[in-house]
Amino acid sequence: MWLLFSSGGMAAALVLPVLLFLFGLAFPLGWLGAPDHAHLLALVRNPLTKLVLLGIGVLALFHWAHRFRFVLEHGFRLGGFDRVIAPCCYGAALVGSVITGWVLLTA
Repeated sequence: MWLLFSSGGMAAALVLPVLLFLFGLAFPLGWLGAPDHAHLLALVRNPLTKLVLLGIGVLALFHWAHRFRFVLEHGFRLGGFDRVIAPCCYGAALVGSVITGWVLLTA
């Protein structure tokens, strides 16, 4: 779990801010020319792009699960409920990963 946590934090810290800046600020505000829909669709349909997006999504979800688990256990002092909290957190990350894979496969 530690490897998933650390690599998820690294992926989230390096890739997600760039994507949020581009698609949340730069393209809508006209700072950069936005790619057209056909180009983005062709890019997302590329198997290598799907694999990268799946990796980023899965790693970020497991990073979230690990952080959220320890916030609940140590921050809110709910450590006695670890047998419930851990499966719920990592199970949610697993379900989110499956949904991410399904969305990317059907795109």
